Amino acid sequence: MKCVIIDDEPLAVDLLKDFVSKVESLELITTFNNAIDAVSFINQNNVDLIFLDIQMPHFSGIEFLNTIEKKPLIIFTTAYSDYAVEGFNLGAVDYLVKPIPFHRFLKSVVRAQQILIPTAAAVQTISESTTFPELEQDFMFVRAEYENVKMNFADILFIEGLKDYVKIYTTDNKFTLTLISLIKLENLLFSKGFSRIHRSYIINIKHVKSIQKNKVLISDKRIPISESYKNAFFERINL
Repeated sequence: MKCVIIDDEPLAVDLLKDFVSKVESLELITTFNNAIDAVSFINQNNVDLIFLDIQMPHFSGIEFLNTIEKKPLIIFTTAYSDYAVEGFNLGAVDYLVKPIPFHRFLKSVVRAQQILIPTAAAVQTISESTTFPELEQDFMFVRAEYENVKMNFADILFIEGLKDYVKIYTTDNKFTLTLISLIKLENLLFSKGFSRIHRSYIINIKHVKSIQKNKVLISDKRIPISESYKNAFFERINL
């Protein structure tokens, strides 16, 4: 994966450069000490992954992400955990809090690889068979009874697994029952700000109202957090 580092702290850049050099699948193209200088480069070059600091003077990482035309995969790096949910709402692969340990860096890179590889294959298939421009898809179609129903990711509150079926609950207080595995949805939705918190539940992080020790509140539903998913979920939202 071709990657770029954007961070205004020289020590943070040096650390990330060292980490990148240890991962064979990563190729560091360049680094920037501010996000403004990086905008034109990202728009004009093929970049797979950006390690992006959020808190930078004059032009934040979030402002940068909302400005660029091309949308590489993003791993946020920051000294603050306050922006974790916002980061995932923007489609970030992961959110690393400084000081960053190498094992967390590596875990984020693996996630990015898992997202990039199937995405690249899908784009190749589409481009060979159609002339449509590439779009950043923010929805999916699921089979419900005798039709394919469009589901906007932003409208999904949470998903409940029921053996071979799943119930997809949405913001209009309705649910859709469809034949698909929870694992398949977990892989599809991870980069869209969703998280698996239980053997039977995937949640949309942006719709979480509050978090207790073993439950999250979404709409008026309290959803259990199981011990097997708890650490990964809390680590993802930096709790």
